[in-house]
Amino acid sequence: MSAGKQAAAEAALDFVRGQRLLGIGTGSTVNIFIDALAASGMQIEGAVSSSEQTSQRLASHGVEVLDLNMTGSLDVYIDGADEVDPGLALIKGGGGALTREKIVAAASREFICLVDDSKHVDVLGDFGVPVEVIPMARSYVAREIVQLGADPEYREGPPTDNGNIILDCYGFHIDDPVALEARLNAIVGVVCNGLFAARPANRLITGYADGRVEVMPPRP
Repeated sequence: MSAGKQAAAEAALDFVRGQRLLGIGTGSTVNIFIDALAASGMQIEGAVSSSEQTSQRLASHGVEVLDLNMTGSLDVYIDGADEVDPGLALIKGGGGALTREKIVAAASREFICLVDDSKHVDVLGDFGVPVEVIPMARSYVAREIVQLGADPEYREGPPTDNGNIILDCYGFHIDDPVALEARLNAIVGVVCNGLFAARPANRLITGYADGRVEVMPPRP
């Protein structure tokens, strides 16, 4: 377990204390947060999950998993990231849950992102941008992505929770993540992509190996 991830996850508890409804993302850092939330004894009304994997972990700790269609707006969304730039734009989706993650983030008043310091980059793009695609459009979408200057690779493994496939797109140097996010979403057959730039994180909690935590922007 990464000490930095552990530090970030534990620090996030202070930001969800007193909140009734949480959105919860997917991935190793989120798993640490869920375990820390359960260990803290903090009571919440329930959580909307971004994946079946997360739903199972929440339920194992006795947290009620709610349907977003029934909750309305959520107080806080907690998730990790694969890369984060200085403007808090992100690449997400290494765990394959990018579409549901983006939906839950959009429905939340505040998005708090938890990372260790290895996720910080000056410019997004070293981590391949995941693109969720309807299966019949895979080849067409791949050709369109090549025209944008990237090399799409089909992600082997089971389909997403939505029944789709993922293309991981390498070679982008992302100076304008908002524009690229919109361009990828405009390709017919694309369900969603892993750039979280039009709706970036509101707050970033970074944990370090020595246990230090940095919060951006700082809490008032």
